[in-house]
Amino acid sequence: MSIATVRPARTHDVRAIRSLIDEYSVDGHLLAKASVTLFEDVQEFVVAEIDGVVVGCGALHVMWEDLAEVRTLAVSGAHLRQGLGSLILQELLQRARNVGVRRVFCLTFMVGFFAEHGFAEITEAPVDHDVYEQLLQSYDEGVAEFLGLERVKPNTLGNHRMLLELS
Repeated sequence: MSIATVRPARTHDVRAIRSLIDEYSVDGHLLAKASVTLFEDVQEFVVAEIDGVVVGCGALHVMWEDLAEVRTLAVSGAHLRQGLGSLILQELLQRARNVGVRRVFCLTFMVGFFAEHGFAEITEAPVDHDVYEQLLQSYDEGVAEFLGLERVKPNTLGNHRMLLELS
């Protein structure tokens, strides 16, 4: 049995990341992203690979001083239930700790998976009014989803908002 490794994504991984996103965006479990966006954000991504083949990905997007979002966490359908999602998430949470983030948010259909890792469902954006006002200035669609803005509601219908307080 081959061992999976998780490492920072590189630009040549974007095609594999694109493929993983496409696998899950058809049914709405992940939002489709333009390839240019993936290249722009490649430094936020980690990938899981087995025998040199990318089989999973995930990104950590810092939103504010003490808040980040886990984004685009996906594992190839052929490699589900092998612990790869957990490995990717653990790496992203360590990255959050390394940059000083205390809280990590996700918007997901995979409530059970994230609950197993300590995330709890929330109903409101867990920031005070002043931070909320600052976040409104972001052009990032993920931040708009986090804030629950009406213009992104059709994309997030059925998603669950979850938060983890890091120790």
